[in-house]
Amino acid sequence: MTKLLNGYKAVVHGALTIIPVGRRFELTPLGESLVTKVNDLLLLIDSTLGTKPEFLPETSKRHFLIAASDYSINVLFLDVLKEMRQTAPHVTVAFRQPTGKTYQELESGEVDFVIAPEWHATPGFSSCRLFDDTYCGVVDINNSSTGDSLSLDQYFAGRHVAMENVGGPMFDTWCEHTYPKRRSVDVQAPSFSVLPHLVVGTDRIATMHTRLADKACTYLPVRKVHLDIDYPPFVEMLLWHNYRDHDPGMVWVREMLLQYAQAMPHVMP
Repeated sequence: MTKLLNGYKAVVHGALTIIPVGRRFELTPLGESLVTKVNDLLLLIDSTLGTKPEFLPETSKRHFLIAASDYSINVLFLDVLKEMRQTAPHVTVAFRQPTGKTYQELESGEVDFVIAPEWHATPGFSSCRLFDDTYCGVVDINNSSTGDSLSLDQYFAGRHVAMENVGGPMFDTWCEHTYPKRRSVDVQAPSFSVLPHLVVGTDRIATMHTRLADKACTYLPVRKVHLDIDYPPFVEMLLWHNYRDHDPGMVWVREMLLQYAQAMPHVMP
């Protein structure tokens, strides 16, 4: 299959890159206009030839590449991976942190799935809703300067730990666009999972997804704080290329993710 695809690419490139510019060749205007269509055609050929008529989890050696944050991995995938190990012992999974190129990689077929917030998901791909979540503050368990809830003024008056990622975390981006005030951020974290560690022994506040905060409270000396702020709902989505809607292996992964996502307990604001 790979040799066949490479052959197609060679023919296509040879037909389109026919204008010499100095010592190199460039696409003609026609070639430029056909690049997206050609890439779609190659992906369709790849998905068609690469899809087997059936997927047997117990014997399959499929490899799946998933773009997902450490938040999604912690609250959903840990349990999913346990079952995968039992039912599909030879299937392998690789996770990739979402970047500015994630949806290009999904379009090209390099990435199989993307898990992203609804507001950040790019239209044009097949998708389904995975689960909802809310936000809360997390502080050191002995933090006496912060009560059980935070008003908007108290929130902005506090010292914070925050995280940066592609496009910015949803709550942070919404907050910056909604209020003229800016939080005083003492520490920036490289991942969602690190956030609660950075408030231990301090008076800092971390704004976290409630599902991840619940986990942190089981192994760190921290507690949750209600945010008395009217923030927008959070919905996590699963996206994949529509050319792979009927790929048996992709369907198997999707169904397992949905099964576990739908079984997750409801969270309160």
